Amino acid sequence: MVSKLMDTNSVKIVGQMITPLSFSHEMYGEGFYTFEVEVPRLSNSVDVLPVTVSERLIVDMDLSVGSFVEIYGQLRSYNRYIHNASRLVLTVFARDIILLIDEDEIEEMLNNPNEIYLDGYICKPPIYRSTPLGREIADLLIAVNRAYNKSDYIPSIAWGRNARFCEKLLVGDHIKIWGRIQSREYQKRYKNDKVETKVAYEVSISKLEHIENDNNRKDL
Repeated sequence: MVSKLMDTNSVKIVGQMITPLSFSHEMYGEGFYTFEVEVPRLSNSVDVLPVTVSERLIVDMDLSVGSFVEIYGQLRSYNRYIHNASRLVLTVFARDIILLIDEDEIEEMLNNPNEIYLDGYICKPPIYRSTPLGREIADLLIAVNRAYNKSDYIPSIAWGRNARFCEKLLVGDHIKIWGRIQSREYQKRYKNDKVETKVAYEVSISKLEHIENDNNRKDL
């Protein structure tokens, strides 16, 4: 099963479909569909995550709004050009999808519904800051290599001690991170005073490892 694979980009999410399958695009004669999954947090809130799946994985599968699914795959990024500006778009790219039927199984799977592991490189200087309440945060952008000389660029956020550690990282440093994918609403203001609610996706880091001597650095 795909879940046994531990490559440079590994995701597992479990949740409930809240939007129907929608045709996205075709590549080399293979159709791809998108939908959104509501994934619960321990805090009783939820993350709403976008999923992309190949038509070959869902043949004869009754996927509809309200269905519970278990998905294994990767968190991928691509650039979408809107009004001559490039925007980074993230999606969970499914390699395997399982329709959950049994209520006891669903309850058990929802005990740990959101996991991600990334092995990549810092590609922008980390931004370290403190909130008004004194909580320490570091924003990272991590480049993760995949097949065919492509890379995914994953926004990530570290907290507390991890944030202080990330403040010292340099572009090119090799790190491994473990955490969960989260969605976050924010308000964007335009010049005409229009305010639009948007959703950002990022990896909330719970554990990280710096791969020493992989960037000629020994000072961390």
